[in-house]
Amino acid sequence: MVQLSPGGAFEILQPLVLFIAGLAFYAIIVYNLYKLVATRDIFKLNLRKYNTAENPSINKFFAILLYTVEYILFFPLFLMLWFIIFSAIFIALSNMNDIGSILIISMSMISAIRIASYYKQDLARDIAKLIPFALLAVFLIDGASAFSWEQSWYLIISISSMLDTLIYYFIFVFILELTLRVIYSISKALSPRDE
Repeated sequence: MVQLSPGGAFEILQPLVLFIAGLAFYAIIVYNLYKLVATRDIFKLNLRKYNTAENPSINKFFAILLYTVEYILFFPLFLMLWFIIFSAIFIALSNMNDIGSILIISMSMISAIRIASYYKQDLARDIAKLIPFALLAVFLIDGASAFSWEQSWYLIISISSMLDTLIYYFIFVFILELTLRVIYSISKALSPRDE
């Protein structure tokens, strides 16, 4: 015979509620991250509004200078944030034990998404959301029971042994983004206005 009680309901429903909250939180993070990382023109700061020069040549010079400052100052911060989030996703949801593999996959994902964003932003969005959601599906089917806080914490601590590698990765991706931005800006400047 079935016996229902508030204590029994709480005991049975607590893991379900925690699982639902975790999935919803993860989905919201991935949704907001993929939209940002896959956008070609990340910065909407419009620093050009502070450019008050009356001479057209000086105006163009300051517009280019301010545009460059946007990317040189702010893109590395965004890159670091994306890298931390992607790495955390891989550390938490994958069964990989090698921090080097996790770091290279995370940085490769960010680089591929940024390259795709200059080609077609829809492709970049698909890549940016596909991998985290596919990893979540694998985690739900295979790895939820194998998750280990100790293993995740060990991987996080071992990142400090790879600081030189991380610096090279960040410099490479920063230069890649600047190169893509210059090529895009030149092609946009050379293309007819009506397109």
